[in-house]
Amino acid sequence: MIHPTRRTATDADFTRRRFAQLAALGIAAGAAPIAASAPASASAPASASAPASTSAGTPSASRPHYDRARRLAGDDPVLRALVTALTPGSDLPQLPAPAPVKLFDNLVLLSAGWVSAMAVLTDDGIVLIDALTSPADADAIIVPGLRAVGADPAAIKHVVLTHGHSDHFGGAQTLADRYGARVHMSPADWDLLARTRPADAPARDLDIADGEQLTLGGTTIELHHTPGHTPGTVSPVIPVRAGRRHHSAMLWGGLNPPSTVEELRTFLASVQAFRAVMRRANVEVELSNHPNDHGLERAEQLRHQPPGAANPFLLGGPRTQRYMAVMDAMLRGRITDAEAPTARAVAAPLTCC
Repeated sequence: MIHPTRRTATDADFTRRRFAQLAALGIAAGAAPIAASAPASASAPASASAPASTSAGTPSASRPHYDRARRLAGDDPVLRALVTALTPGSDLPQLPAPAPVKLFDNLVLLSAGWVSAMAVLTDDGIVLIDALTSPADADAIIVPGLRAVGADPAAIKHVVLTHGHSDHFGGAQTLADRYGARVHMSPADWDLLARTRPADAPARDLDIADGEQLTLGGTTIELHHTPGHTPGTVSPVIPVRAGRRHHSAMLWGGLNPPSTVEELRTFLASVQAFRAVMRRANVEVELSNHPNDHGLERAEQLRHQPPGAANPFLLGGPRTQRYMAVMDAMLRGRITDAEAPTARAVAAPLTCC
């Protein structure tokens, strides 16, 4: 069971201070979020609609895909942020770490700003999705963050890693050693860690099978292989609740696209397969482990909005499907760019995001 703890004045002060920092950057509720959160390299309107062109100055073959993504996004801040994030040359926004916040009654956002973890609270303990960047993050963000929302970090039973990059697994071994939590990752990304031997990598524990169901305290989380960002990226489908209302949430495990045509095609196939999973599960909530979806802005909106206001993470089925359609169109543009005769391969593999 999860035992409530009292919220301290220090926690409240931390919340106000972080909100002031977010507001100063223009990403608090009611601000103009996309212009503020979009990196400079992708801030011009043309970058989202046509990030590539031929040497003669005429539109590249990829432009129709990027234009379609922009049309699908329209004025939707969540979808516009996704277009920006997938525009070639974009950088991940560097944002201050917000205080922990419950996105739903049983789902907590624990964030370092540029990367986040999610804690699923159940009647029999906690399933943590990702573990931030380091043992220090586990001690400074995850553990006190859970206490701040009334949860006991000792109740962490499972740590599910979406993929094998250090900004997602960094605190996992610390939590496993301290609380006896089991660490889950796909076989392909356990193999990735075995090859690369990064610092703070967790010891190999449990393999995630494609479509596996992880049940704790009456809550069942589906774990689906969505390779592309890494060979074994996993995207969860999570049941969430708000009062008596129950919803299905998705978290795309790794957004930053790879560089080769083959890997990009694998990524696109994962998007298409996961859209079908989302349809079957009636997914209405979109989540991300990086600030590439207007997520931290929405978290601040949720934190400060009056009781009974609409939850900004509850997009509804058609809008979450449109989110994936935007991703599909942007990836088709990236594939077309990568197939161009003048395309240059990226020398270093992705190590984060």
